Amino acid sequence: MDRLEDSRQAPQPGAASPRGVLYPARLPTFDRLPPPDAVRQWVRWFWIPEWQIQPGRSSRQHLIAFPACNPVVEPGAVGISGPTTGGSYRDLTGTGWAVGALLRPAAVRHLVADPAALRDRYQPVDLPVLHEGVRHAMTRPGDRQTRHRRAVEAFAGWFSDTIPPPNDEALLANTMAEVIDTDPAIRTVEDAAVRVRLSTRSLQRLAGRYVGLPPSTMIRRRRLQEAAERLRTDPDTTLATVAADLGYSDHAHLANEFRSVLGLSLSSYRQRVTRADGTS
Repeated sequence: MDRLEDSRQAPQPGAASPRGVLYPARLPTFDRLPPPDAVRQWVRWFWIPEWQIQPGRSSRQHLIAFPACNPVVEPGAVGISGPTTGGSYRDLTGTGWAVGALLRPAAVRHLVADPAALRDRYQPVDLPVLHEGVRHAMTRPGDRQTRHRRAVEAFAGWFSDTIPPPNDEALLANTMAEVIDTDPAIRTVEDAAVRVRLSTRSLQRLAGRYVGLPPSTMIRRRRLQEAAERLRTDPDTTLATVAADLGYSDHAHLANEFRSVLGLSLSSYRQRVTRADGTS
């Protein structure tokens, strides 16, 4: 799939953390910037990669994407990437940039009528005001930090002018997504339903309307991201230990899920990421 979306976290601009990125050593220049206060209910963060790839070469970026939609501005177009059900990648070539926004659920239904219909898809959209504002910010003279700050301001200003304040249901969807993504104690749909004080059926409907994925898939995505991160950052840990720490019934359960989503085994991934990072 030819797409680029934020699957990375960073404690500060310019220092992208590897969660969700399968091979961090291959990352282009990348900043993640927090949203201005006025749009925090709609955007989790803004993400801005820039790349310069030598002629005749490419850089493949493999991701375990966050379960969310991302509007993305690039030099010649605007599009929306829907939630993914598996791993995704994009081959970067030449010179380029992108400015994306990892949406909170409250913003999704104002930009996507049915997020489930956008699963594993990238849809071009005609948003000339957004495109011109962000493109102008990225191409005006200035250092990287200045250009990225201006791009976030332009993107955030467009959100403020376009999207109405979220209602109670939309805010509840935000809470659902945040709880699932940040609380490692949530391992089942029932756990999540208890935390947000909904029945499991109501939680499933909420996730379908505002995320486009079942809550069970959202939970599995977080756990797979955590598993991949553990394999990268703790090379001496055993696969059985990773599985136990993340609440899988056994090593085989984690291995099967990893393979079904990413198409490779846990041991193969560990070998590949070791070679990519240049570690022994």
